[in-house]
Amino acid sequence: MELNLNKTSMEESEEEQPNLQEQQKQKTLMDTLQNLGQTNVPSIETNIFSLNIIGQIEGHIVLPPQNKTTKYEHIIPQLIAAEQNPKIEGILITLNTVGGDVEAGLAIAEMISSLSKPTVTLVLGGGHSIGVPIAVSSDYSFIAETATMTIHPVRLTGLVIGVPQTFEYLDKMQDRVVRFITQHSKISEEKFKELMFKTGELTRDIGTNVVGTDAVKYGLIDAVGGLGDAIKELNRRIAEWKQTKARQGVVQ
Repeated sequence: MELNLNKTSMEESEEEQPNLQEQQKQKTLMDTLQNLGQTNVPSIETNIFSLNIIGQIEGHIVLPPQNKTTKYEHIIPQLIAAEQNPKIEGILITLNTVGGDVEAGLAIAEMISSLSKPTVTLVLGGGHSIGVPIAVSSDYSFIAETATMTIHPVRLTGLVIGVPQTFEYLDKMQDRVVRFITQHSKISEEKFKELMFKTGELTRDIGTNVVGTDAVKYGLIDAVGGLGDAIKELNRRIAEWKQTKARQGVVQ
């Protein structure tokens, strides 16, 4: 009798296992549909790592849940993993951001600029405010023809500068941003500050809204282009990078 009970229990367990697998499969399918709007996501082996900077860059302060955000504590581990992964040979950074936390954005830009592997950035829609340093941090940058970049001074929303030290801190932070942008692009410091402090273009604010071709004309971005152009340029740089590594290997 006991043997029969054990046998029945095993049969029931074997029947439940496919059911659990089917339920898990259905759950994965629903999650994919909910998160990505489709049930089947193309997956191929690639040597390019895609990093997206979308919405507002979230730094030390947690933004409201309705805001579309990119958290810098999520981005930094991804960049470290891409740098260490031998299968990853190039990194494509796509931006559509309104800006956000200055120090967090600058930290992401510094990380990208210090990568040893080829990098290309592509501005789609917008690369505003602190998104500008990120856009210029790569080896080569593209901007869509209709994309825009807003250049304006560093500011603190809702806070009053009460002591000289606070103003000096903001001034030094702004110098860091300006220095990084001018070092990683072809724009001069004088021209960038001219765009930054321009009056009359932005309602109730100072600064400049730069559209695709103008960003290239000023030397802020390298070229106007889209996804195909960015991947083509990245693949070209990957080929050169691999050749350089091969030559260094022969010498060693």
